[in-house]
Amino acid sequence: MPSPNRLRAVTAAAILSSTSALAQNAPTISENALRGHLAFLADDLLEGRGTGQRGGDLAVRYLETQAQVIGLKPMPTGGYRQSVRFEGSKLMPDSAVTFRAGNSRIMPVPGKDIVFGTGSGKASLSFDAPLLFVGYGVKADEENWDDYKGVDVKGKILVMMVNDPQPTAEEPNRFAGKAYTYYGRWLYKFEEAARRGAAGALLIHTTPSASYPWSVPANGFSHERFHLKGPGNPIEGWLHEDMARELFLTAGFDLDVLRAQAERRDFRPVDLKVATHVELRSTIRQVEQFNVVGIVPGTDPKLKAQAVVYSAHWDHMGIDEGVNDGRDHIYNGAIDNASGTAALLAMAAEAVKRPARRTQVFLWPAAEEQGLLGAAAYVANPVIPLAQTAADLNLDSMNFAGRTKDIGVAGAERSSLYETSALVAKKMGLKLAPSIPDLSGAYFRADHFVFAKAGVPAFNVGSAVFSGDGHFEFEHHHDASSAKMIGFKQDYHQVTDEYRADWDLSGMVQQAQFTLNLGYAVANGATMPTWKKGEAFGRVKR
Repeated sequence: MPSPNRLRAVTAAAILSSTSALAQNAPTISENALRGHLAFLADDLLEGRGTGQRGGDLAVRYLETQAQVIGLKPMPTGGYRQSVRFEGSKLMPDSAVTFRAGNSRIMPVPGKDIVFGTGSGKASLSFDAPLLFVGYGVKADEENWDDYKGVDVKGKILVMMVNDPQPTAEEPNRFAGKAYTYYGRWLYKFEEAARRGAAGALLIHTTPSASYPWSVPANGFSHERFHLKGPGNPIEGWLHEDMARELFLTAGFDLDVLRAQAERRDFRPVDLKVATHVELRSTIRQVEQFNVVGIVPGTDPKLKAQAVVYSAHWDHMGIDEGVNDGRDHIYNGAIDNASGTAALLAMAAEAVKRPARRTQVFLWPAAEEQGLLGAAAYVANPVIPLAQTAADLNLDSMNFAGRTKDIGVAGAERSSLYETSALVAKKMGLKLAPSIPDLSGAYFRADHFVFAKAGVPAFNVGSAVFSGDGHFEFEHHHDASSAKMIGFKQDYHQVTDEYRADWDLSGMVQQAQFTLNLGYAVANGATMPTWKKGEAFGRVKR
């Protein structure tokens, strides 16, 4: 074990290295450039930048054109497009799910009581399956937790709760305490059901457990959905809590009683004695979409083989095609995530003027809204090997309410990026926003998480928009600005997420500048960031 003097020397050297890197300032970002890109990307002309839609194609064309104009270098294979292939499915109106409990027959109304689709890749499905309640649907060896207990779930439709097992007085830190873990995410639960060969998975929605209202999954399943090709659930979707309560009661169970049982380690799956008939018709198509990648080569003969990645997904939910009833059907996605897309363009325009020692990769992933698919495709085929990727700094749903006195770095505490962030913030006259429990699972909901799963230190360089709690300290009109941030929850994944010319983008520029400054600190540092001791992602072999 190193001596205390040796440890102090190493720490001092690390701080000196970071300070030296910070002295090489990143260039200044233009608000006009950022605003111009944002206004265009969120315009009705781009039809919500939908995956597999014309608007998505327009967004990709705009990004690759801008990358070339800016002076970003293309990928070694040539060009700025990285192909992402997946399967699209859209539910047809004649699809239905029917539950039968004893002599009672329940037909939930799609969109109101239930939303569902298929991950099977099959255009037509007709089958019967029993319902099995599996609590949270979690198997976590490190938590000594198994909701399945060796029960064969093949051919069964799993009904499960969203979120994680909750902390108790005896175990206040189980599953990260009040914070979300990846086990709480809908994506994990669908994946686990598919791995076990289930006939499907239905998640019970509540706004507190999901951290968003019923309208979010309802809108998501009303659009075409995409997934990478591979084994998927024949049926997957969500049950409205009222529907789940009625269904359980009809079958002779109390939903709240079963929920309470599911908080215990000795919980075992419960056969609900409900027969389910599924008639599922979908349009299925193979889709090729594109990540856009541009590069600023490093200047150091050795370190240029390593890279810092900046990422921001370009896609949103697109347009309800074929609907012409006079209402707005374009999901413009101005904040989510034309803001991050535009910020990256403005950052890249400055980065090419002053390259860093390490290479800087600007990545606009596709299909984030479909389950981080574009980021997964990049991680599977990176332009710089993951072992040589120092960090991913992600921007998603940025601050549109004015400058702040602090900056959000939730997730940075998992690695040495936190200490570097503190140095960058101090140099900018900022402080780091106070750490709060990740109650919405924000760390697992954006593209950086795919990098983290692969062992690359990564986080979403955040604002209060992403957490939706407006807890940051604004320089001016604090209460009004916080209210705007909190109010975005009403626009999230709705047609009302539109660009407004009167937005104060000074905070968005500040956030982008901090991200670029942090990237330069990493790109010019003597060593690459490291995970904190005991951090699960640090054990991943890239």
